Amino acid sequence: MWRRWSFFRQFKLNLIRLLRLQDSPERIARGVALGFFIGMSPTFGVQMALAFFAAIILNENKLAALIGVWITNPLTAPFIYGLEYETGRILMGLPHPPMQIQFNYHFLQLFGWQVVLPLSLGSLLFGVVAAIIGYTVTLRFVPVMRTWRIQRWPRRRD
Repeated sequence: MWRRWSFFRQFKLNLIRLLRLQDSPERIARGVALGFFIGMSPTFGVQMALAFFAAIILNENKLAALIGVWITNPLTAPFIYGLEYETGRILMGLPHPPMQIQFNYHFLQLFGWQVVLPLSLGSLLFGVVAAIIGYTVTLRFVPVMRTWRIQRWPRRRD
């Protein structure tokens, strides 16, 4: 049965890894906040590497930063990036970019800046908010959740 629920099993395993980290709740919370901030940035595909190197440079918990990056995954990324783009576009007062049939270098150059700038502004805003929320929630719940006894996932019997 666990093969049919692999997403939930992976979520539970990541939660257990996060709770079993041998580090202070403060450092774990800072690592999660760093991961959330980088996870909200429009760097899909290289977020894990960015979070790992940023955690090394800032001396934060590396595993917590890598787990925090998964706030944007293939299921949530279209919604998060769409919301970030629309927020940035509204804050900058830009209209929707026109969609053209002919794709050439000039169109991609103009269209790219009409998307990259609002997306970057929106991701900065949402990244800061997500980092603050992730930091406070993780800081409060790690000590509480360490006292919980999490049962093993049922093993498959042949």
